[in-house]
Amino acid sequence: MRLGRIGLGLFFLAFSALAGTFLDTFDDGKLVDWQTLVMFGFEDPGSWEIIDGELQAINVGTLTLLTIGEEIWKDYDIEFDVKPLEKHGPGSIAVAARIEGTWGVVCRVGDSWDPGEPTVECFSGDLHGRAFVVYSEEPHRFLKLRKWSTFKLSVHGKQLIFSINGKQVLDPITLEPLHGFPGFLTGTVGLGLAGYTARFDNFKITGPRIPDKNRLSVTPQAKLATTWGNLKQLGFTHLLLKSR
Repeated sequence: MRLGRIGLGLFFLAFSALAGTFLDTFDDGKLVDWQTLVMFGFEDPGSWEIIDGELQAINVGTLTLLTIGEEIWKDYDIEFDVKPLEKHGPGSIAVAARIEGTWGVVCRVGDSWDPGEPTVECFSGDLHGRAFVVYSEEPHRFLKLRKWSTFKLSVHGKQLIFSINGKQVLDPITLEPLHGFPGFLTGTVGLGLAGYTARFDNFKITGPRIPDKNRLSVTPQAKLATTWGNLKQLGFTHLLLKSR
């Protein structure tokens, strides 16, 4: 009996562990609560629309971010899929974190600021101005056109880790406060692009302060299968069966 109670407790603990995930698959065809932030304060945000359950963005100018969240959000992982369809000139694909007002941290892959080889870099600053600091920059090929890639940006405490397709592309970065710059300890999140037409999908944020919200359509059977799969990954299957 006691073992059964323990198993039941772990069952509910597993559900608690799954909390703190915001997921938008864009299947509902709506961009609720999303906002645009254009670098340097330019007025043209490009176009953002949902087509066939995927977010399509077209931008031929400067970097534009589509942001969501609360400025009190602190530690989280951001992950999404992106498929560039066409490159219109100098451009990049980006993920952003800890945005407060017009200040934020951005990691991107694409053309370097100066003409040259494509790079991957992370920088922070006033996204409406020209006050920036580049934390790290390394050569990196452009994303392949018409092929899905997965971006992941982990921001915990002062440490930032940027990965593409499961591979860390820069050494871990420490967000140190600089004179005249905020500490970048909390803020909203975003994805973005410049000089590209691209599709985005499966946008996910996980963290202790992230509200548990799923913007997708799934059947009850699919929900049950997902939950059972997560329980097995957590290693509770044997204990639950033994408690019967």
